[in-house]
Amino acid sequence: MDAAEFRKRGKEMVDYIADYLEKIEKRQVFPDVQPGYLRPLLPDSAPEEPETYENILKDVEKIIMPGVTHWHSPYFFAYFPTANSFPAILADMLSTGIGCIGFSWASSPVCTELETVVLDWLGKMIDLPPKFLAEKNGQGGGVIQGTASEATLVAMLAARTKTIHRVLSENEKLTPEDVIGKLVAYTSEQAHCSVEKDSLIAGVKIKQIPTDEKFAVRGSALRKAIDNDKATGLIPFFFCATLGTTSCCSFDNLLELGPVCNEENIWLHIDAAYAGSSFICPEFRYLLNGVEFADSFNFNPHKWLLVNFDCSAMWVKKRLDLTRAFQIDPVYLKHGYEESGHITDYRHWQIPLGRRFRSLKLWFVLRMYGVKGLQEYIRKHIRLAHEFKDLVLQDDRFEICADVIMGLVCFRLKGSNRLNEALLKSINNARRIHLVPCHLREKFVLRFAICARTVESAHVQFAWKHIVDLANELLKGQKE
Repeated sequence: MDAAEFRKRGKEMVDYIADYLEKIEKRQVFPDVQPGYLRPLLPDSAPEEPETYENILKDVEKIIMPGVTHWHSPYFFAYFPTANSFPAILADMLSTGIGCIGFSWASSPVCTELETVVLDWLGKMIDLPPKFLAEKNGQGGGVIQGTASEATLVAMLAARTKTIHRVLSENEKLTPEDVIGKLVAYTSEQAHCSVEKDSLIAGVKIKQIPTDEKFAVRGSALRKAIDNDKATGLIPFFFCATLGTTSCCSFDNLLELGPVCNEENIWLHIDAAYAGSSFICPEFRYLLNGVEFADSFNFNPHKWLLVNFDCSAMWVKKRLDLTRAFQIDPVYLKHGYEESGHITDYRHWQIPLGRRFRSLKLWFVLRMYGVKGLQEYIRKHIRLAHEFKDLVLQDDRFEICADVIMGLVCFRLKGSNRLNEALLKSINNARRIHLVPCHLREKFVLRFAICARTVESAHVQFAWKHIVDLANELLKGQKE
């Protein structure tokens, strides 16, 4: 494919993507295929001779689309949103075209510098304390990670390194291996499973802290766990607080947890993967109160801020705590500008060496929507969630299982877990809308998340009517 054909095919692909997103509502939201459906539709090996672009595009509709779960359908209410917008798509195209690998400032200066600037922009939008910003002479700063789980792992590894150095300086008889064996991390029993996975990768123990009636971790519960572990010779070193848990969007109590962590030399990392985007709205910023106690903070613009995956924003209060844990400097990566106070080599802030020019799509979105446009987008989703909550409350056969603060509603039929499992199965088998469940206090609960950029009140009303119709059939069948 030469440049001339690329121009032609590129325009066709833009039209195809625009048509897909404009007409996505007409596609079945959840695919009607069985595991292994794809292999019989493809040759056993790659083609020896080139194929035509036309045939490939035909196979996209024939073979690929039947297996797609349409996350951007207005009938997709599962998991949490995955952001999507035309400005972000265009920026991703430009990033791919430029194709730089921005592991250091010298490998592509603007790839580094734009990221530093737009992470400061974004930090100011959510009113992060100035210590988390790079600015001109700040000690902190932001970085774009791939995912929130990646950000948590980076924070955990940095905390591990920092704690090992501190403990060894206090006791010269210990070895790093001795310290690692005693380290213990904490998180909420409602935290995302990725935090536990991160502890496996880091090779440290992790314990889940029980939550209160609002599914939030309180300072007293963390204090109890710390005291018990210190009494047995363990070394508490890391706590991952969650703002907007995956199961029910609950918020750990930072104002209680922060002082405990600071007093005990425990690295406090805040995972606000989904809910963090809402903090650009002044009326929701109170949920971030206590962030001043944190060592690192993360949320995902690729969830709820119209920036396509992957774009997970992470800030640290002291960037040297991060870079000291990951800094390796072979001669082939040196560039002579390391000593400049304005230079950041992001390879020291992350697990991989290479990195894409991801800040372009954040820059495009922030400029083309503006803060006010993004605020209205967040507020609309939250209004729609409350609309669904009100519909549920009008039917006394159903119950709401957790506070509705953001764009997630946890609900269920009053009755057994088996009844609600059957309802969810009916919903997803019908493939008109798509939901996923969670467990709250041993209850099987259905999650209704406002996800798509194009979702409107009519889609919420349709979803509720569909759920009620299926519930009616289910309850009628039980009586017969």
